[in-house]
Amino acid sequence: MPAQISFPVESTAGPRTVTVTYERRGTGEPLLLLHGIGHLWQAWEPVLDVLATERDVIAVDLPGFGASPALPEPLAYDLATVAPVLGAFCEALGIDRPHVAGNSLGGLLALELGREKRVRSVTALSPAGFWSEAERVYAFATLRAMRGAARAMPLPLIERLSRSAAGRTALTSTIYARPARLSPEAAVAETLSLRTATGFEQTLAAGGGVRFHEDVPAVPVTIAWGTRDRLLLRRQGIRAKHTIPAARLIRLPGAGHVPMNDDPALVARVILDGSAVA
Repeated sequence: MPAQISFPVESTAGPRTVTVTYERRGTGEPLLLLHGIGHLWQAWEPVLDVLATERDVIAVDLPGFGASPALPEPLAYDLATVAPVLGAFCEALGIDRPHVAGNSLGGLLALELGREKRVRSVTALSPAGFWSEAERVYAFATLRAMRGAARAMPLPLIERLSRSAAGRTALTSTIYARPARLSPEAAVAETLSLRTATGFEQTLAAGGGVRFHEDVPAVPVTIAWGTRDRLLLRRQGIRAKHTIPAARLIRLPGAGHVPMNDDPALVARVILDGSAVA
């Protein structure tokens, strides 16, 4: 069952209390899992139990997403704020420098945590921040269109679509290469999460000028990209490799932007291998 924890975070207006929802399973070295924009910790469900056989896995709902409340004012949704919030979250749980794996926005945050030497290793799945300006505009427009569609559909329609492979494709094919594999319950939960995410617009606004352009020399880095990623095109992985020359760059054949459901066995293996080299 998911848990919640509240902890203090410093701001320009003094200490603020942040609350984060998370799921924790397994034993071993700690592994923090970070989802993408509009998503929730359950996006990792296809790989959680496999990872938990070798790691103490903590999958979080980022602030303003899933069941985690929005960040209190004046805290912003930029890298300079959210990365320290995640560091404070780990401290509140008594975790010292976990491994981290992230997807999309979560991959960008994972790399930032690595750059700040807050983690032991980084695995980034289709991380944000390696786009050209045209690619960023395309990705942001696509995300806004997905959110607009999710907000426009009444719940009975979402539930009806989720019951068929064709309907799940209509709901989620932008981020999954194999949307029919998604369960009806997951398709509904992810659509509703996208619809209700309180941190969505502020996160997009904060990401407008983001380019990840610094090396991460202090920790082992693995970058993996689905060959059928329709949101952040796989050529961005080449830019990531140029930015972080020592990183392992891995292809995920046939996987989309959110590869955990498309190929759970491969993604779990990439994460476990990436966190074994630290």
